[in-house]
Amino acid sequence: MNQFWNIVIERFPEVVTLTGEHFILTGLSTMIATLVAIPLGIVAYRTQWLRHLVVAMVNLFQTIPSLAMLAILLVLLGKIGVAPALLALVLYALLPIVRNTIAGLNEISADINEAGRGIGMTEGQLLWRVQLPLAFPFIMAGVRTAAVVGVGIATLSAFIGAGGLGQFINRGLATYNTNLILLGAIPAALLALIVDGCLNLAQWAAKPTPFTERHKLRHRLKPAFAILPLILFICGMLLALIGQAGDDASEASSSETVTVGCKNFTEQLILGELMAQLIETHTDLRVEPRFNLGGTMICHNALVLGGIDIYSEYTGTALTAILKEPATTEPEVAYDHVARVYKMRYDLIWLKPFGFNNTYTVTVRRADAKKHKWNTISDLVPDAQQLRAGFTSEFMEREDGYPGLKQVYGLDFGKISDLEASLMYEALAQGQVDVICGFATDGRIAAYNLLPLEDDKAFFPPYYAAPVVRQETLQRHPKIRSALARIAGRLDDATMQQLNYKVDQGHMDPRSVARDFLSGFE
Repeated sequence: MNQFWNIVIERFPEVVTLTGEHFILTGLSTMIATLVAIPLGIVAYRTQWLRHLVVAMVNLFQTIPSLAMLAILLVLLGKIGVAPALLALVLYALLPIVRNTIAGLNEISADINEAGRGIGMTEGQLLWRVQLPLAFPFIMAGVRTAAVVGVGIATLSAFIGAGGLGQFINRGLATYNTNLILLGAIPAALLALIVDGCLNLAQWAAKPTPFTERHKLRHRLKPAFAILPLILFICGMLLALIGQAGDDASEASSSETVTVGCKNFTEQLILGELMAQLIETHTDLRVEPRFNLGGTMICHNALVLGGIDIYSEYTGTALTAILKEPATTEPEVAYDHVARVYKMRYDLIWLKPFGFNNTYTVTVRRADAKKHKWNTISDLVPDAQQLRAGFTSEFMEREDGYPGLKQVYGLDFGKISDLEASLMYEALAQGQVDVICGFATDGRIAAYNLLPLEDDKAFFPPYYAAPVVRQETLQRHPKIRSALARIAGRLDDATMQQLNYKVDQGHMDPRSVARDFLSGFE
């Protein structure tokens, strides 16, 4: 517990900034959704044939999984960051508000509507003076539901670089750090309670006060309670601006910015920090980090579309997952090919590799390997039907992953579970699965006494990591090349494994691990 409070104190300024960003994402999306959903609900209420269409449409948005929605909007909008996240949150918020608007209007008796028309009200007057005030409690309940759900969904927005408290959760999952997960989850939960409480008070303030109670203090406070959600949103903006102002003040000497991205696992976080620190140390540029992006294709698309300027990629991943070309076992051939095609097809430049080969490994418990005499991947084939495998989502779909492995080796495991990269090793060590798709440079292989089996059919291509940079960025800032060249070839497999171990098992911050490593040879 003391360790958690130490992290809270150490990272309090960042907690403030990310809480502000979370406020803005949730508040802005809820306001936009309310402005769209209430008119939609009114139209659906008044036009019977349109009602089913409107409800079906907003229901459809709700059925799409959150991460899938973010990925779809990322492709459609062609950018990472706030725009796709905000649009996704708006789409998810529509259903409860539309439904409650329709339900509230339906609850008004026909006699009340007829009475309004009978005294000469127009349809517009009837709507504003009678129907909406009577339906207000229903509508407000929908807004409260949308806002609270939005707080939760907004944590996933960090996967596409939109900021918010989900950044802590992503980092914690990537580095298997429970304290970081709590650092994001606890403020998000408190934020949901605060948002719901403020909207509840605003709903109460909107109710008419009986004449006999208008002299009481709580009646006089109603105007303040009515604007409480707006005050909360402004506070969120101020929190985000304070954090941004602090960043700007500390980096005021930097005239221009480059954006460094990375995927959502430990090694990528370390490489992202290494590149960011080298650039800031050896150029006059300021680095904006966009770490913990949701995977290979999100990073690649963000680089192509200009959402980020640099991230580190692996030759085997580029060859098979992005270029969709056959694998090769020759490291130089793979590097030369992806470098040439990336430049020609995407205007992206591969810089010199870091030096290590983080290939996939089919990994088992060392004790099991000794018992069953497993030394190679082929040795698993007779026992595969009785084994439980745990693979990452990417490995399950990529041709250089399980589909190709199954074809080349004839492996057909009895049960396969999709697992986060950060959870695989723990699951294997605890006996929850029997086989995982490990990474050669992961420090947890040694820590948990695991054994990578020999790839006796040379299925996996080489996965040498290197910085990939937009050509436009290099032309504007040529010093980036020389800055990153300082680390070229300096990270062998053993060194990278040690750095990963410090983060995964030593629970050190990737930023500190990168800084300590650079200080050792610069």
